[in-house]
Amino acid sequence: MAFLEIEHLRKSFGTLNVVEDFDLAVARGEFISFLGPSGCGKTTTLRMVAGFETPSAGAIRIDGKDVTEAKPNQRNVGMVFQSYALFPNMTIADNVGFGLRVAGRPAAEIKSRVEEMLALIKLPQLGGRYPYQLSGGQQQRVALARALAVKPKLLLLDEPLSALDAKIRVSLRQEIRQIQRELGITAIYVTHDQEEALSISDRIVVMSQGRMEQVGTPFEIYNYPRTRFVASFVGTLNVLKAQVVDVSGKLTVDGQPVATAAHLDGTRPGEIRSVALRPEAVSLADADGESNRLHGTVEEVSFLGSVVRIRVRFGENAVSLDTFNKPSVPPPDRGTKVTVSFARDALLLLDGDAT
Repeated sequence: MAFLEIEHLRKSFGTLNVVEDFDLAVARGEFISFLGPSGCGKTTTLRMVAGFETPSAGAIRIDGKDVTEAKPNQRNVGMVFQSYALFPNMTIADNVGFGLRVAGRPAAEIKSRVEEMLALIKLPQLGGRYPYQLSGGQQQRVALARALAVKPKLLLLDEPLSALDAKIRVSLRQEIRQIQRELGITAIYVTHDQEEALSISDRIVVMSQGRMEQVGTPFEIYNYPRTRFVASFVGTLNVLKAQVVDVSGKLTVDGQPVATAAHLDGTRPGEIRSVALRPEAVSLADADGESNRLHGTVEEVSFLGSVVRIRVRFGENAVSLDTFNKPSVPPPDRGTKVTVSFARDALLLLDGDAT
């Protein structure tokens, strides 16, 4: 049995459906990210799990207990907010121990737990300071320690790093993941940052317009997107219009033959479908063997330091590809005729037609 079960969850505000048929089972100790653009319903879903929003339909169970109608303080969950939400008139130690005091725990136990949490977040000497005396990254560590101090069954994090600068975000997200693994706590992490989700998650739930687009490991989400939205939202992607020649995997792109490794189930010959191709899967070479080849013209060359991004057009379609910067091998000029190649299994058929 899953540790966290979310069954057919739905949330509406009047006639507006914010979350539709959200269905997910989370294993104990798993780190799940809800990933999607603003307004996709990821935070509303998290708030329903926390108890801050009441579902319009569906059920939520934590460790086998139905908490769908339970109040937040009856769910034993810890919450970390984007805005830190620390009490400015309390010291760091008092902030961390706040939940324990509300629960009526003995003073000695609170003191010991606060010291343990401050050591966990690597701020053992700052318990006597106030929030305004700490950096943004340090304040978010304190917010995390406060959420963990009460020993919650489930840790919920609502875009906790979005207010921090890029370098701090990278280091702190790894610290959060390390602490989560060390404690073995189940965690749900909301973010709109694809790199963040890909780097720290066991599984990712990609959301769009209140719906679950795809659930899978970072490897699955990136390499095998099932919808055009997932393919375009997660990572850089080339989306091409291709005409189906045969359901065995044969297509044409601007009249040039290509093939996929898998059968084109659900398609018909002559149908126009969208196919996806990651830039790193494309090579500026006329490969041998069974690799696909497309002949085109260099449309744009962008120098990005260690990487050179080249865009090649074939007609209606074009692809971007990245090559390493090699001082001894200058990139092709604009207007140069070139051949690009890519493996059959790199070409993915997307759900829905090309329109």
